[in-house]
Formats: sequence, structure tokens, C-alpha cells
Amino acid sequence: MLNFACGQKEDKLAKAETDSNAQQITDAERMQWWEEARFGMFIHWGIYTVPAGFYQGKPVSNSAEWIMNKGKIPIAEYEKYADQFNPEKFDAKEFVALAKQAGMKYMVITAKHHDGFSMFDSKATDYNIVDATPFKRDVLKELAKECQKQGLKFGFYYSQAQDWHHPGGMGNSWDKTLKRVSSDEYVYEKALPEVKQLLTEYGPIAIFWWDTPRAMTKSVVDSLHHITTALQPRIITNDRLGDDYPGDHKTFERNGPRHQPEARYWELCQPVSGSWGYRRDDNKFKSIPNLIRNLIDQSSKGGNYLLNVSPTNEGVLKPEAVERMRAIGKWMDKNSEAIYGTQASPTSTEPDWGRITMKTVDNKGLLYLHVYNWEDGATLPIRLKNNVESCYLLTDNNRTFNTKTLDEGIQVHLTGKAPDSVASVIVLKLKEMPNALPIQPLGQNEDGVAVLPAFRAQYENLQGPGALYNDHLDCVGSWDSETARVYWSFVLDKPGTFNVELGYSGAKETEIEINFNGEKKAVKIPVTGNNPKRFKTTNLGEVKVDKAGSYEFSLMPVAGKWQAINLKDVKLIPIKN
Repeated sequence: MLNFACGQKEDKLAKAETDSNAQQITDAERMQWWEEARFGMFIHWGIYTVPAGFYQGKPVSNSAEWIMNKGKIPIAEYEKYADQFNPEKFDAKEFVALAKQAGMKYMVITAKHHDGFSMFDSKATDYNIVDATPFKRDVLKELAKECQKQGLKFGFYYSQAQDWHHPGGMGNSWDKTLKRVSSDEYVYEKALPEVKQLLTEYGPIAIFWWDTPRAMTKSVVDSLHHITTALQPRIITNDRLGDDYPGDHKTFERNGPRHQPEARYWELCQPVSGSWGYRRDDNKFKSIPNLIRNLIDQSSKGGNYLLNVSPTNEGVLKPEAVERMRAIGKWMDKNSEAIYGTQASPTSTEPDWGRITMKTVDNKGLLYLHVYNWEDGATLPIRLKNNVESCYLLTDNNRTFNTKTLDEGIQVHLTGKAPDSVASVIVLKLKEMPNALPIQPLGQNEDGVAVLPAFRAQYENLQGPGALYNDHLDCVGSWDSETARVYWSFVLDKPGTFNVELGYSGAKETEIEINFNGEKKAVKIPVTGNNPKRFKTTNLGEVKVDKAGSYEFSLMPVAGKWQAINLKDVKLIPIKN
């Protein structure tokens, strides 16, 4: 049973630290359940569901939880939404059951978003769901209890730096009535006490999901980091506490990586519709096939999928969201073996017929072929040089498929109709561990030019709604996030001095930071025009490489000076002596 008694926080902290040292929990032990889970539910919920995307009768851009900021709503006016927040239809048991039905293994909910409103019975402020609303219930405590009853891991999202309600919180530049204090004062007065409370009064907390790091003093960030790991030694944190705090896993927002990231642990968070928080005009729900394939895609690259839902002001989900959770669950009922506990595909390229996940059993490769494009008589090429033990349908092991092992890899021959319209899963048992056929690494051509194309780029935190590899334009498109980083790993076997050339299109002048071979440099990028298809090149300067080897070249926006661009490629062109 959960113990929700408050007690002396200092004593609990000291005991937790002692227990932590005694147990000596390894990273692998802490991350084991998370890595096996692959699928979780994200919940964005707050008093912003009252205006639901509209202010003074007009829609406000961006996701609903940003309405205070984007609408420049004064604190005194925004506080009134708490008086109208009364989600009487909320049922924690039903919410957790729906997540479980969808096949989700963990749940993360917004304890406090940037608007500063606490969705729990905060002892640090009366601006919370129990003291400031007619609802008077602690929804986080109810969800914590239900998750433990129903076997889901539970965790909190917390906006540690931004707080548009507190005079020391960052982000509120519009309300001139605020009598500013330091961000340190905000952290010690509100953020740190709330984090302590969340980690001591709500039972075992599996995840703490920080958001939007800002330029906070090292002492306060250290305090937040220390108290989190000390009070809950097995807790898992993401990479958004601060620049020097990588956490346990990398976070991708809205769009997943095109290629398998170099990090072992990573997660894509994505809303089921267009907005994170509930907007009454948000009908941009992703299709059921798209959502199922997103889950498969992240698993095939070794990552997790944290799918967000948006409760309304009444405390329920829109029917479209419920329908999608149940549909994912129906697919998972039959195919979850090919998701839970799987590893990334052993091949380096994505097949055009679908995706691959795998497990290791008795030191042999067990592959799951998620077939999207099934055609009777078609052949699935798999870039592995292996012997096949057996090949059969996951949902019917009596339905087998012929295979051939050739110099160019394994071929699986499809027969009959697709058993599933979204993704049919074939099990391919190998007689040994996978032996992937190599792909040509990025490097230099015969003229010594290193071409880094968009489709081979990796990226972090590329958040814009359209920010993703654009197959039609062959570019990283609509790159409007200031916190994104786009990078390539490649090999230079002919060192020397190079001109760096950027291929791009952009409607406004912008500024970008290059990071290569231990050096950083900010460069201005001129306008190309309003036509996104009209790519031009600009020189980013010279770089010098003294020896052959593996390198990483990255690009990152200069904060405050960034405008969206479409990125075509980067070329390192040798300068002839």
C-alpha cells in the first residue's frame, strides 16, 4: 500500500540517501523496466482547459497550455480560470484503465506547467487544484494510487524554470504588475518544496520529467537534481533539467528521429492531436494507423513512445482520443510481443516495406518484421547475412513463409492476404546473432568533398509542427525550434582545410551556430526568398582538420536570432593549395 503520510522531509531525505548508497543501484537496473516498457501515456492538464484555446472570443495560437503567454493574459485575469475549473467527471480508475487497455506501461502527468498552477495539493502555494478551485480534489494523488493498483509506473512532469505566476519564475514578460524577485528565490520558495512534496507524499515515483531548461544558477539546479535522486533513488529523469544535466534519456518532441540515435535511452513525446493541452477547436487527431506505426517506428530504433492525451475541463477525453487508445490496444493485444522488451533493428537502414524490432533468445536473433505494405507474392529484403531457423506469422505460427539467404541478404516471400491492415508481424528466427550487411558510412567522395545530406541527419529536440525530414523537398523542413540540434557523424580520411557550404531555403535572415572539431562559431544566414523549393547555398566559413578519423558536425540556432529554415545539406569542400 502507498504511504501518503507527510512526516519530516529532512529525515526522509537522509534515509533515502542512506538507502541509495546501500543499494548501489546501477543505471541498467533503474532503466530496465523503462527500456522494456516502450509505451507510455503523457497527460497535459490544467486550468487552461477553461479558455480551451480562446481568449476574448478569439483563438490564440500554439498549444492550449501556452494561452497565458501567447495571449499575454494578466495574472489577475488568468487566476479566475481556477474558479471555473471543476472536472467532476474525472475518474482516475477509468483513466488508468484506458492507458492499460492501450498497452501503455507508464504514465506521466503535468504536476505544474509554465502557467504556475499546481495540479496537486501544494503546500508551497494556494494556487493549486485543492485550494483554488471548486473541485477540491488532488488528481495526482488519485492517479498515483490507481497506477499502483493497476500496475502502471507513475511519474510527474514539472516546469522547473518557467513559472508565469511567480515573480521569480521565468517567462512572464507581459504582466507589469509583477514585482520581480530572483529565480533562486522562486526555486527555493516554490519549485524545490513542491518537488520534495511530490517525491515524498505520492508513493513510488518512477519518472520525473523536467521541462524547458533556462539560465538558472548552478546551485538551484544542483538542488533540484540532488533532491530528486536522493528521495527516489530508482527514479528516471529526462534531459531537460539543465544544460549540464543529461538525465537518463534524451527527449524528442513531436517528431521522432529519422535514424537510430546514438544514445542508448531516448523517448519521443507526441500529442495524439495537434495541441498538448485541450483546445476546443483541436480536431487534428492523428490516424490510428499513424499512431500504431509511430509506436513501431520508435521501438524499431530502440526508443520509447510517450503519447499525450488532453483531458477537458470536465475531466474526460474527447471520444476521438478514447477511440484511438482502444484501437492501439486491440493491435497490442495481438502483437505486443513485438514491442515490449525489444531492441532496435539490427539493420542500419529502414526497409520501405515496414520496420524491424528484435530480441535475443539463446544467443540467437529473433526478429519481428512489421509489414506495412503487404502484397501477395512480394519479397521482403532484409540486409542480414544469416541462416534462418524459421519464419512464421506472430498471430498464427502455423502460417509459415519461405525464405532465401543470398549475398545481398535474406529474402522473405509473402503469400496470401495481409492479416492486419495496419501492420502485420512476421517472426524471423535466425540460427545465430544478426550479421548486418554494412552500409557506406558518410565520408568523402573521390574529390575529397564530404556531403552531409538531410536524410542522413540526426537531430535533438526538433519541435516545430512541420519539423521533420521532408521526402518531397528532400530537406529537414520547417526548422523553427531554437533548442534543436541537427548533426551528422561521418568519416574524413583526407584531412585538410575545408570551406563549409550550407544548402537551404529561408524567408528571413537568421543566425546559426556551427560546432565542429572542438570549435564553435555563429554565422548569419541570408534570405533566399519566399519559395521553400528554391534552395541556395551560403558559405559558413573554413574549418581545419589535421588528421583522419570520425567526426561530428552540428548546427544549432542562435537563441533570439533564429528564423525557420529548410535544411538541404552541408558540404565540406577541400581548399586546394
